Amino acid sequence: MAALALFAAATFALAQAARAPGRIVLADRIVALVNNEVVTQYELNEMVERAIQELRARGTPLPTRDELQRQVLERMITDRVQFQYARETGLRIDDLTVDNAISRIAENNKLALSDFRKLLERDGVKFDRFREEVRNEITVARLRERDVDNKISVAESEIENYMANQQQDSKAVNEFYFAHILVRVPEQAGPEQLERQRSRAQDVVQRLRSGGDFAQLAATYSDAPDALKGGDMGWRDRDRLPELFSDALEKLKPGEVSEVLRSPAGFHIVKLIDRRGAGGPVMVEQDHLRHILVRTNEVVSEEDARRKLSGLRERIANGADFGELAKQYSDDPAASRGGDLGWVYPGDTVPDFERAYKSLKPLELSQPIKTSFGWHLIQVLERRTTDVSTDRKRFEARKTLRDRKSDEAYQEWLRQLRDRAYVEYRLEDR
Repeated sequence: MAALALFAAATFALAQAARAPGRIVLADRIVALVNNEVVTQYELNEMVERAIQELRARGTPLPTRDELQRQVLERMITDRVQFQYARETGLRIDDLTVDNAISRIAENNKLALSDFRKLLERDGVKFDRFREEVRNEITVARLRERDVDNKISVAESEIENYMANQQQDSKAVNEFYFAHILVRVPEQAGPEQLERQRSRAQDVVQRLRSGGDFAQLAATYSDAPDALKGGDMGWRDRDRLPELFSDALEKLKPGEVSEVLRSPAGFHIVKLIDRRGAGGPVMVEQDHLRHILVRTNEVVSEEDARRKLSGLRERIANGADFGELAKQYSDDPAASRGGDLGWVYPGDTVPDFERAYKSLKPLELSQPIKTSFGWHLIQVLERRTTDVSTDRKRFEARKTLRDRKSDEAYQEWLRQLRDRAYVEYRLEDR
């Protein structure tokens, strides 16, 4: 839920600015049609103002109003296409999942949920709107997991090559802190459109090398999801980056900008901000877990399962033995062991389950959590950091290679989804 944490942080950073006097009330009109939905001028203006405040909070020089408006509209269209696709394919984020995510955000900000809500509303952020933003963040993350990440495969030969290279390069630079600009190319682009986008990217490189501000140019020209964050990608493990990026960053000194890079998604520009090494043993955090699983079926509804686990949670909180209740009520093979799953590595469980237990402190009980297997009550018994064995190193290698492929695959999936949508621009209509 890193994206949710960033969203919450941005909300707080912009809250005071959102309360500034003299808000302009504008008549509404349609500025874009996305399949069968409209984007209105009011929605666009609201998002542009939020983008301006976020860029100011980051200290990023502002693009012109027209450039920023175009950039924000493109982002809204891309988001709208993803939300529509989620609905069409039956992806729904239930209220309990959203509530749990907001509770974690409040906890991360060291606030009770009631105080968190009061603070949002005091600063002009409507709680219902905030809930929908969180729901949208989760929707995009689940879409990516389902339609992109779950379809990425890694061959055994790739793992062998990766592990051999790791042995040779154990002292090499392991992480890059960099920023990124993407000039997207439509899937069916002809030679003229392709050359136009290439020239656009080359123009950005020239402006950067003439002293242009990377964050401002990213906010103005980039088609990547991080554009309005100035293209800031933060620290990324070299081995989890597409080779296109890692090879380019390897050749740069901090502060330098790459040439234009070509991928199926379009043209990329990267700027190296900093680098740091690693080496030494590969340490991984493990969690010793136990859980109670209630599966849903024709007889047991979703609400029945959730209610049953809520009752069991209350009994445990009042002193009942978790293990005994697991033996009696859990539908998982681990029930005979009191629900004990042993020591679990990252990636061993489905994402919803891992997100839930990673948010818990040792001995803390989760709320009822839904996954593809049913509804769970989870408890972390212990947590430790350990050097991975050879088998686990193979597992980590597989995960690293999947992550490396993930960003590029997601960009390509997003481009195809966007190209299939019917989009009609009416921004210039007056």
